[in-house]
Amino acid sequence: MSENFTPKSKVYARNGEVVGDTVWPEGMQRVALAIEYKGTDFHGFQTQPNGVKTVQQALEKALSKVANEPITLVCAGRTDAGVHATNQVIHFDTLAKRSPNAWVMGTRPHLPDTVGVKWAQDVTPNFHARFSALNRTYRYLISDAKTSSALLHDQITWSSRPLDIERMREGAGHLVGRHDFTSFRATQCQAKSPVREIQYLHIIRRGDLIVLEVKANAFLHHMVRNIVGVLLSVGAGDKPAAWVSEVLAAKNRSAGGVTSKPYGLYLVSVDFPAEFNLPKGSPGPLFLTDPVGGFTAELGG
Repeated sequence: MSENFTPKSKVYARNGEVVGDTVWPEGMQRVALAIEYKGTDFHGFQTQPNGVKTVQQALEKALSKVANEPITLVCAGRTDAGVHATNQVIHFDTLAKRSPNAWVMGTRPHLPDTVGVKWAQDVTPNFHARFSALNRTYRYLISDAKTSSALLHDQITWSSRPLDIERMREGAGHLVGRHDFTSFRATQCQAKSPVREIQYLHIIRRGDLIVLEVKANAFLHHMVRNIVGVLLSVGAGDKPAAWVSEVLAAKNRSAGGVTSKPYGLYLVSVDFPAEFNLPKGSPGPLFLTDPVGGFTAELGG
């Protein structure tokens, strides 16, 4: 069954999917927000039962202050500990009447400096941050400079050996399309199906900085980091580009390379149907202004 499956009938649940016969509560408003955060100091996005510091926990606390009522939320992609986002999208239902600017500016004093709201917009009840999403795009930043960066040590991943991006590009080509990505999913991944479709996987170099950008309909747990781990082995010359195809065909996590570190990974874009008319932000991060992959077309490149 597709993860985007929508039942024909559903009773209203706060922040849940809404279908044709769902009775929407009077006075309730669904609000979408774009969120930026540095994941280094958080134990991932999703609230944890042991109460450790998470992005969701920080957001719900700040939004509850602005709404003057308890707020819970749903996100487009649950990032892991140490992973960053420039354009995460969330939604929540509320009885509070606030302007979009009130959600953006009102949360600021209640959020840590490493979390920010970029925009807010009232949306129709059928919008869902997770299930309405068509595609998600991630960027992974790598430096193969002679020494690691002291300033960006928790925002990029450093390779101690020079990387050949032409070899990495050749290897990446084996992953584009619809495949069973069992070899690239975490052993604890709970997704019902390992099949995903990668629209593109582009790799560019800007001096000592290498940017890998990948867009897919959805991602498995650790999928991007495991892809990067395999491509790093190819780029460093440990494995041939054709090895990527062998790893994919094995459908076994043990066939792949090590899981790359979380620090270089950014959720940079989530695509939704045009009917929702959501703002589109620059993919970022801020110090990376070059368009890559699908973003070149948006800018006429």
